[in-house]
Amino acid sequence: MQLKSKITGTGSYLPSKIITNDDLAEMVNTTDDWIMERTGIKERRVAGQDEANSDMCVEAAKKAVSAAGLKPEDLDMIIVATMSGDMPMPSTAAIVQHKFGAINAAAFDINAACSGFLYGLSVADKFIRTGASKKLLLIGAEVNSKFIDWKDRGTCVLFGDGAGAVVLEPADDGRGILSTELFTDGSMWDYICLPGGGSANPPSEETLREGLHHIKMRGNETFKVAVRTLEKLVINTLEKNNIEPSELAMLIPHQANLRIISATAKRLNLPMSRVAVNIEKYGNTSSASIPIALDEVVRAGRLRDNDYVLLEAFGGGLTWASALIKW
Repeated sequence: MQLKSKITGTGSYLPSKIITNDDLAEMVNTTDDWIMERTGIKERRVAGQDEANSDMCVEAAKKAVSAAGLKPEDLDMIIVATMSGDMPMPSTAAIVQHKFGAINAAAFDINAACSGFLYGLSVADKFIRTGASKKLLLIGAEVNSKFIDWKDRGTCVLFGDGAGAVVLEPADDGRGILSTELFTDGSMWDYICLPGGGSANPPSEETLREGLHHIKMRGNETFKVAVRTLEKLVINTLEKNNIEPSELAMLIPHQANLRIISATAKRLNLPMSRVAVNIEKYGNTSSASIPIALDEVVRAGRLRDNDYVLLEAFGGGLTWASALIKW
């Protein structure tokens, strides 16, 4: 039987600080009803002032590696999916490797915004299938709060911080990742972006004054593209694998907007009881949202051996991606 990559451990971490919609109503012109109606978000977690991306990564990693029955030194590779790393160089993954004590692991970052975890999962799957890696740690982590304009109602209500992690190992029993699909359309790069701080707009007094170091988003346009794209993506992914939507035990979508999640579930004719939803508690944690939701589903005992699980995401780039797993 063909070798596959299998998730053998999951973990997640959420900062302790909570910002509610009522808290935001004291900062910007908004209300709890306005936010809930448009997004489904009630509250979000925010990292502490001295809490870096790598710190959250390590906490999620501890739980995932423990769940897999491994130790940090057993890992041979670490991939961190993030758009809010500790610094431009070195990679956040390298810092995690040191902090976590994974002395035998190669480490690097991937940035595909909210699709980052699934892009990372696709890369990790290839490393495992080819035998180049045997014990791989994949983390999705974001500290979006440190790149938010807290006076911009269009973005500050959406995002939260957190980290989720999985361990992947080889499997030859037919279970594991069945397929991954990755897509990009860079012509819409400015729909969701953080324009300042790179070589195009290096840090300066002007970029700070213009707020280019904050996340910018064209919300309405992004929403329309996301709904249309994700509906097509999930159907095509299942068709490629000859899986009927009714065979899905669980849909684990990126937690961007409850209306998008509900539309995707409706397209698959899936009851919401078979859809992982935690956006009300955490908001949009970008590349961390799917692994956090997956960890919650696993620890709640909602998945059984041989269940079909579909993961899907849409984010900046624009990027979108899916993964079908036989658990």
